[in-house]
Amino acid sequence: MIRTIDVSEITKNVKEMCIEANYYLSDDMKNALQTAVRTEESPLGRQILEQLQENLEIAATDMIPICQDTGMAVVFLEIGQEVHLTGGNMEEAVNEGVRQGYVEGYLRKSVVKDPILRENTKDNTPAVIHYKIVSGDQVKIKVAPKGFGSENMSKVMMLKPADGLEGVKQAILNTVAEAGPNACPPMVVGVGIGGTFEKCALMAKEALTREVGVHSEIPYVQELEEEMLQKINQLGIGPGGLGGVMTALAVNVNTYPTHIAGLPVAVNICCHVNRHIVRVL
Repeated sequence: MIRTIDVSEITKNVKEMCIEANYYLSDDMKNALQTAVRTEESPLGRQILEQLQENLEIAATDMIPICQDTGMAVVFLEIGQEVHLTGGNMEEAVNEGVRQGYVEGYLRKSVVKDPILRENTKDNTPAVIHYKIVSGDQVKIKVAPKGFGSENMSKVMMLKPADGLEGVKQAILNTVAEAGPNACPPMVVGVGIGGTFEKCALMAKEALTREVGVHSEIPYVQELEEEMLQKINQLGIGPGGLGGVMTALAVNVNTYPTHIAGLPVAVNICCHVNRHIVRVL
């Protein structure tokens, strides 16, 4: 049975999600920050975390952005193959939602039309859109506005197969250590292992949209997530980069088959707000 969805519904939801993601922290991140306050051993680190929580409360109450960098809109779409989209072009509908959300929500316009010429588009479009065709008759939308303080600290590394799991661990730790305070810790670390150059980067990005505290179903990957979180928090970077045990709130790892000659690894770091919101139409 084919289900018809007008693309105006996509526009409406993307608009609302851009505003909501920038004004309110998701529940999983709220809980993670509250736990971090209780766990942090450094008095200064605790003070920073309490200030971050106060900032979140003010943003939600006054309906203003939780960070001045309202990010570049990253949108993941999972489109059921039994969905018939009508009323216009899907990509234009998504970008219209971003445009309306950023203009009407008074969110900072941070996108430039050309990476070299640097002229601002004045409405934060275009978004970066990733499509996946899935079974069923629903459309799942994930909106993740990505700030560039943390984005600039991210890396793709083409390791050798001989580097193995230990090489992957070292690559993750080195990336986070180099990021230091620049990624606005406590951070969430998304990791993609396998695939190709671009596939591992996409997996790392999507890993950031997984709820904090939800682990991979693959036993060794779950162990890797837990070990990396522990080791990252032993680096001593701490909240705001001012020292402490809460450098990261989560490490989320996605994997994919790869070529016999390669071991691609991507580390996509996100700051303490890690904005992400999910809706199913």
